[in-house]
Amino acid sequence: MIAAASGTGLTAMFDHPFIQHAFFAGTGIAAAAGLVGYFLVLRAQVFTGDALSHVAFTGALAALAIGIDARVGLFAATITVGCALGVLGRRGRADDVVIGSVFAWVLGLGVLFLTLYTTRRSVGNGTAGVTVLFGSIFGLDASRAWEASVVAAFLCVATVAIGRPLLFASLDEAVAAARGVPVRLLGVGFLGLVGATAAEATQAVGALLLLGLLAAPAGAAHRLTARPYHGMWISTVLAVAAMWAGLTVSYLAPRIPPSFTILAVATATYAATLAVTSLTARRRAASTDVHPPTTSPESVTADRSTIVVR
Repeated sequence: MIAAASGTGLTAMFDHPFIQHAFFAGTGIAAAAGLVGYFLVLRAQVFTGDALSHVAFTGALAALAIGIDARVGLFAATITVGCALGVLGRRGRADDVVIGSVFAWVLGLGVLFLTLYTTRRSVGNGTAGVTVLFGSIFGLDASRAWEASVVAAFLCVATVAIGRPLLFASLDEAVAAARGVPVRLLGVGFLGLVGATAAEATQAVGALLLLGLLAAPAGAAHRLTARPYHGMWISTVLAVAAMWAGLTVSYLAPRIPPSFTILAVATATYAATLAVTSLTARRRAASTDVHPPTTSPESVTADRSTIVVR
């Protein structure tokens, strides 16, 4: 269906229901990922998003293996693990060996559940694992698109609602706690939102690639501005733009999966931002070296006298 539809051209793209559903759901998912991702990068918790991608895969396959909707397993697993990581806080940090072992074990559980599902529940249907890993945004029907949009809207509102105290706690945790900000509770709630966003993003780009949608637009926003509120909206706009561009490219070139095109655009945006900001910083440094700040004779004399007194 997608291949045949692509022949009608870009102007007729939105005549197809599957495109309407993909853009409708994808816009909300990308907006939530952009907002949550900004704080994820700010708090240096991007690795948590990677952990939740492993959990999303296992949770979805566990739900399918026991005969319930994969989305139930997605949200239950990612939100539970996200909140648990928030409760553990600094105590939950382990060395690389422990982290690698746990991740491998979680993925192993996912493979086990996939095997149980394909051999017992669906008589050899092996497409479920591919769908969870790489997403199926073009396969969303109207009801699932509405559900995804409503959940994404809730995530955006919740993130904005806790944005100010969360920003305070992220920049200076000790001072925020001294001023009465519930730092621990905010951390748990935020990672719960990250878990829900990861579950949402899995429907669009899959568990394997969701980290890119969370991190790439937010990383670009952090490089473009040091103002937090501006950065939040820039991250959101970049994520939504990557979603729209990726869906459009995948529609025009139906052999390319939408998850790849979405992440390719997001990654290219971050790479371009990195190149431009690095070049600008080098030019400023070179300009400072060529034209060093001048000092008056009086200030030099004052500095010397100060040194002598010390």
